[in-house]
Parts: sequence; structure tokens; C-alpha cells
Amino acid sequence: MLRFDHMTVIAPTLGEGIDYVGDCLGISLINGASHIDMGTHNRRVRLGTDCYLEVIAIDADAQSPMTPRWFGLDQVDTVRSDWAEGRRLRGWVARTRDMENLLSAHGQYLGQKRWLENDFYFAVPEDGSLPMDGVLPSVIDMGDEPPTAAGLEDQGIRLLEFVLEHPEPSRVLALYSAMDVINPPKVRQGDSPAYFAQFDTPRGIRTLR
Repeated sequence: MLRFDHMTVIAPTLGEGIDYVGDCLGISLINGASHIDMGTHNRRVRLGTDCYLEVIAIDADAQSPMTPRWFGLDQVDTVRSDWAEGRRLRGWVARTRDMENLLSAHGQYLGQKRWLENDFYFAVPEDGSLPMDGVLPSVIDMGDEPPTAAGLEDQGIRLLEFVLEHPEPSRVLALYSAMDVINPPKVRQGDSPAYFAQFDTPRGIRTLR
């Protein structure tokens, strides 16, 4: 079983990501972390008791990892062009407690298990890309640890809707079903893969893409 954990805004720089999400939601992004094993850093926004929004980017001051970074971040030209085109909300992460069996069945999409930050397992494709260009979730296994969202400061932002537009919605839904995903994005017809999310904020309803 997989359960929705967080959505990811993939930014060329963390500063650009912070400005974009902060302006959209009307808040300062205060929950931050660094990923030494991946050479990345982030800011996070709690969306409830068990899910959050992450802005992630390469940390230019960190040591480069020996293997490709996650979320396709090493494809810097693609990250920049997607950002310029408004494709900023690019993917999502789901939690599992059974990484071995999941990857045995679906590793061709999700990648290989890696132990990161001496804290959790994460599935990363060999080239570091997003699974199926972000249509499928990246997968994390934190064992018996509580969801990360539970430890984030609450800034009053709540997720109302998370939607994926895709030219083949039935194919995507079949993959979600085969992976036993709980609370995946809603999937509907669209010309090309694209995400958007709607939030209830102290400044009213806001939409992020």
C-alpha cells in the first residue's frame, strides 16, 4: 500500500522556489532541511496532519553526490525550462512500509532502494529522474516513524485538491490501482501531463501549478 505523503515543487534555485510558493500562498516558508546525501535543500509547508508541500532545489554550497540526485534535479536545463514554462509543481511522494515487495513488482518504474540521511529508504531511478516524468510517485519508506508533516510548524495552509491532467487518464489510474495507492491525485483528461493544487489559506483559496 502507498499513501500520499507530499507534493514537490522542483525549482532551479531554492530562492526562486521560496518566492514563487510564498507569493502564491501568502506566507514565509519557514520549515527547512538539507539532504547531505543528495546535495539538495528544501522548504516545506504543512498541509494537514500527514501531508505537506515541498520546494526542493540543488544546494550549490553542498558537496555533489556520487550518484544522480533525486527528482531529476541534475537535468538542470530541463528544470529551468519547465520552470520558465510554468511547470513547477512537478511530482509527488508516497509512503510505504513494504519497499521490497513494491519494488519487486514495480521497480522498473520507481527505481532502486537507497538508504538516505541515515534515516529512510527512498526509491530513485538509476538516472535520478522522476518516475514516469512525475506521473508516478517517488516512494519513501520511513518505517514506523510518524509522517514528516506531523513535525512541521503549522501555518494554516490546507490542501483542498490535487489534480493531474494527463492524455491517458485511464492508464494512470490503472497504475495507481496496481500499486495500491491511497489518496493519489485526482486524474482527468488533459493535453499533456500537468499538476495543479488548490489550497485554503489565510488569504483565501489559492492555486499552485
